[in-house]
Amino acid sequence: MKVDVSHVDIWAATIEDEPGGLADKLDALAKGDVDLEFVTARRAPEKPGTGVAFVAPITGPKQTRAARQAGFEKTKSLYGLRIATGNKPGFSGELTRLIADAGLSLRGFTGASISDRAIFYLAFDSSADANKATKAIQ
Repeated sequence: MKVDVSHVDIWAATIEDEPGGLADKLDALAKGDVDLEFVTARRAPEKPGTGVAFVAPITGPKQTRAARQAGFEKTKSLYGLRIATGNKPGFSGELTRLIADAGLSLRGFTGASISDRAIFYLAFDSSADANKATKAIQ
């Protein structure tokens, strides 16, 4: 089974913890022709009334401008990998085992499968960890 591994910038923005907080940010990206493949959002318990949204990819000057105008910035503390492959039962376990066996701890893990394709976004604490994970996966 072919596994494509690529480094990806994760972008983040603060969102208001209220109805429409996330929708407003995503609408702004859509108006800037941003074609998102990854979105996750959560409340920020350390800052009541707010949340954070993480998205990827943001590519191209028009899309970058739209993202920045909407309050998104490339994270400076998350180092992301995008894993694209076929859908195979147990692959997420195999993937996380490879990372664990390489002595790495994940900062974040998101995955989904649709039909015969699967995609995963992994976050690490450093570029060195993301590079080491890339080697372990390939």
